Amino acid sequence: MDRLLDRLYKTKLRFAGLVSAVLGIGFLLVSGATPSSPAWRWLVGWPTNEIGTTLLSAGVIATIFEYYARKEADERTSHHLRQAIRHEAPVIRDAVLDSFAFRPETLRNIASTDTLDRIATNAIGLRLGDERLAAEAYANLRDQVIHSPERWRNVDVLVSLAPWSAGPASGKGSMFTATIRWEYQVRPATPTMRFACVADASEYRELLRDPTVASVWHFDSTTGLDAADREAFELLHFSVDGKRRTIRRTERRGSQIYAVNLGRTQPDDEVTVALTYRTLVQRHGHVLYLDVPRPTHGFHTRFDYTAAPISYVTVLDYFASPHSARIDQSPASTPTKTIDVNFDGQIFPRAGVAFVWVLAGETQAVTSTDDSTI
Repeated sequence: MDRLLDRLYKTKLRFAGLVSAVLGIGFLLVSGATPSSPAWRWLVGWPTNEIGTTLLSAGVIATIFEYYARKEADERTSHHLRQAIRHEAPVIRDAVLDSFAFRPETLRNIASTDTLDRIATNAIGLRLGDERLAAEAYANLRDQVIHSPERWRNVDVLVSLAPWSAGPASGKGSMFTATIRWEYQVRPATPTMRFACVADASEYRELLRDPTVASVWHFDSTTGLDAADREAFELLHFSVDGKRRTIRRTERRGSQIYAVNLGRTQPDDEVTVALTYRTLVQRHGHVLYLDVPRPTHGFHTRFDYTAAPISYVTVLDYFASPHSARIDQSPASTPTKTIDVNFDGQIFPRAGVAFVWVLAGETQAVTSTDDSTI
């Protein structure tokens, strides 16, 4: 493109010089001739000789000078520009970096998503001193957080455990009924939330990655119950900002899905979602795991096992953070048996809390065995 513009400039310069020279020669010829016709007498008083000389000089000498002197002028301009850039480059660089560091919206306005990913990966690589680790760490962060449809805040979970009255009290098929209530703030990504209960493990993992599913529960089919049975799982209540919403249920063999329309909510409006569901947990499975499916800031759960024949409970939190969760157990002197888990930081998806229990009968059996050994 530069060479084309340069050739165009030379062509225009030659044409202008040719026209100026021709006009100058014409005026010189007119000044050297004596007009015989009365129509030419008005030219006698004109300085045609001077005009012709000027035009001829401009067309030939000035054009030649401009043509050859332009290269030197371009070189001088380039030299001055390089000097200016060399002297001002550190100032410009610092100004740009400061703008990007303290005003992220500037970077967002001028950089594409791919460019931002590369900048973030390079910055993490410089801080860690390991480019490969930085690329993998940022890829995991991007897939878990940036690509997540929603982010939750101030999650509060209440779990109440009690024996299942419709089944055997012990042995195979004995269950606990877990009533679980969630409440959190969220900017909904879709106007409809879905909750699922499935028996197939591969379907469970697939639904975990489905952005349209707010929560999925895996129910083990070895219990003898179908995951589509209401006894296995049932969404009991759902409300948005305190207003109860209608719950729609569909089922097929091995799974059931609940769908709730959130009503009229703006995309940027944060709402408070509260929901309660009931599910069965194997008594001899000894564990209840609460999965956190979305990026979450601020998490609290209370595990109430007052009505369950449990001797003691151990808590395992899977929060990837340098900070530990606060775990508070109710005193043994109180009639209620509860465990509170609090975490104020950021939680990434697929994290959670596991409550592992030992049944009261199991501790008695161990004690009796020890006594007989003595």
